[in-house]
Amino acid sequence: MLDKINQLVEEIKELKAASAEEAEQLRIKYLSKKGQVSQLFDEFKTIANEQKREVGKELNILKNKAQDKINQIKEEFAASAQSQVGLDLTLPGTSAPLGSRHPLSVVKNEIADIFGRLGFTIAEGPEIEDDHHVFEALNFPPEHPARDMQDTFFIATNPDVLLRTHTSSVQVRVMEKQQPPIRSIFPGRVFRNEAISARAHCIFHQVEGLFIDKNVSFADLKQTLLYFSKEMFGQDTKIRLRPSYFPFTEPSAEMDISCTLCGGKGCNVCKYTGWVEILGCGMVDPAVLKSNNIDSEAYTGFAFGMGIERITMLKYQIKDIRLFFENDVRFLEQFKSAH
Repeated sequence: MLDKINQLVEEIKELKAASAEEAEQLRIKYLSKKGQVSQLFDEFKTIANEQKREVGKELNILKNKAQDKINQIKEEFAASAQSQVGLDLTLPGTSAPLGSRHPLSVVKNEIADIFGRLGFTIAEGPEIEDDHHVFEALNFPPEHPARDMQDTFFIATNPDVLLRTHTSSVQVRVMEKQQPPIRSIFPGRVFRNEAISARAHCIFHQVEGLFIDKNVSFADLKQTLLYFSKEMFGQDTKIRLRPSYFPFTEPSAEMDISCTLCGGKGCNVCKYTGWVEILGCGMVDPAVLKSNNIDSEAYTGFAFGMGIERITMLKYQIKDIRLFFENDVRFLEQFKSAH
C-alpha cells in the first residue's frame, strides 16, 4: 500500500489543468468520495494493525498534498479570471467617493450670490500688499493709533510690505482704476498677528463691500444689510446698528442680528442679549474718496466688512474657529449636502 501512496504522491506533484473545469475534474478524481485518495482510505481498514501507524501517517500526508496542489491550481485560475475582469471595459465603473466644498467656501459663495442679486460684482487683490493700499489710502496716517490695532505682519526686509490685514486694500485698488458708479464686494484671506484660540486665528477670511454713486445714503446701507441678513439667516432676522469708529468711514456703525439660536430671547451664544455682532459698516469718509481721486462733492458711498468665519460659525452653530483650518475629514464631510 505504501507503494500506491508514493506513486500517487509523485502523480499529484505533476498535476496540471488547462481550465477551471479541468481543475474541478482533478478534485473529483483524487479527493471526492469515490476518488483515488478516498479509495486508499477504504483499503487502510484492511491492513495489519502493526502497519496502520506508518501507513496512516503517509495517507494523511498524501491527502494534504493533494488538497494543496488542487487548491493552488484553482487559485491560479481565479486570479486569472479576476485580472480579466479588471480589463473588461464593458463593466460599470467604480464610483469614486465624492468630496465636499469647505464650509467657508460654501458661505463665501452664498454671500457673493446674495450681493450679486443686488448688482454687486466681485473684485480681488493681492494678499501681500504695501502700506499705501492697506493703511495710508484708507485714512490711516503713520501716527494713527488704529494701525496698532491691526497687529500687522510686516515683511522684515521691507517694512513697507506686509500681509494685508483686511480686504479694504482691494477697495483702494478698485477706486484707483474705476470712477463711480462702483458696486463691488471683495472676498479674500487676511492675516493678523493674533493668538490662536477657539474664537480667533491669525488667518481668516473677509468679505467687504463698497458702493459709491450719486446720492447714496445711510438708508441705502441699512436696507442693503437688512436684505443680506434676511437672505442669509432667515426672513425673521432683525438687525440693529450701533455707533462705532473706523478710520475710513464716517459715520461708522457695527451691525448686530437677532440671535439665530434663541430668536432674540437670550442664550449663551448671544450672552443673553438677544443680539450677535456680525459686521462693521459706515459711509465712506470723504478723505478716502479724495485720496483716491474721486470727487467727494459729487459722490457718496458706503462700505461694510464681515468675517466669513464669523458668519459660518453662526449659520452652522460651530463653536471653534480652529476647525476650519485642521482639515479633519469627519468635520468636513458634514457639509457634503450644503452646496
